[in-house]
Amino acid sequence: MSEKPVVVGVDGSEHSQRALEWALSAAQDLDTPLLVAHVRSEAFQLGAARIASLGEVPEIPDAVVDGVRAWMEERGLTVPVRYESLDGTVTDALLGVARAGRMLVVGSRGRGGFKSLLLGSTSRALASSVPCPVVVVPHEARAASLESGTEAGRILVGLHPEETADEVLDFAFEAAAQRGVALEVVTAYRLPPSPVMLASPPAPMLQVPPLMPADDTTDLVRDTTQRQEERLRPFTERHPDVEVVSDVVPSDAAGQLVEGSREAGLVVVGRHRRHRIESLLIGSVAHAVLHHAHCPVAVVPHPAA
Repeated sequence: MSEKPVVVGVDGSEHSQRALEWALSAAQDLDTPLLVAHVRSEAFQLGAARIASLGEVPEIPDAVVDGVRAWMEERGLTVPVRYESLDGTVTDALLGVARAGRMLVVGSRGRGGFKSLLLGSTSRALASSVPCPVVVVPHEARAASLESGTEAGRILVGLHPEETADEVLDFAFEAAAQRGVALEVVTAYRLPPSPVMLASPPAPMLQVPPLMPADDTTDLVRDTTQRQEERLRPFTERHPDVEVVSDVVPSDAAGQLVEGSREAGLVVVGRHRRHRIESLLIGSVAHAVLHHAHCPVAVVPHPAA
């Protein structure tokens, strides 16, 4: 495959099946190859190593890959597909193949994960470390039930005008253009503390705190909207056919994205830069959206991450 493929991690679970379906649709929409990657179990790897130590190197079939191949062939594929059986840890192996990918698609949990977890540790680790965009597809219990209508399947993107990387907006606009749907841009503004609150002792627990003057809130919304428009201008000029819906909200961008994900096709968020102590910080908004969104979430890395 000379062109960068869409890479999908599979393990035979219901979660990875949903990821496979999403990845196949994305590859067909983008007219790009698909790479199906399965990291063999530790027991399988250990058994294969023992056989190899005896001097025999037989071709050991991969039941997960064979099952996926049969499922894919029934669908009459329109894009090239390659299958790979990988060894090593799941995170390291998928990280390795994703380096040459256009995006990596995974399920929200893998086989054997705790059913109470909305997001498995492997998916979280990949979303915070892979150098290409990572799309995490939720399992059926969380998936949005989209109905026909103008908002069904729209793209949501979280935008901080001063911090969000161009790559995040490029990904969101291209996804909306490819699907022919609207792009909703969510930007939050922070409410400063009221002067009354600063001058007064803390209010009792059940007392309603003093509110900001309405004029101050109006100014914040206007200024934030202007900064959002200025940040988006180069992208709207490159994608004149994409309908952009502006959404300026107080404080909680993550909550707005999670709520909007109930009727969206994809939520796009950015990933923080690499921390100076060499750990990768996924960011509070991305973290919250990954754990609670009802539709697939694309985490796009900063170019310096």
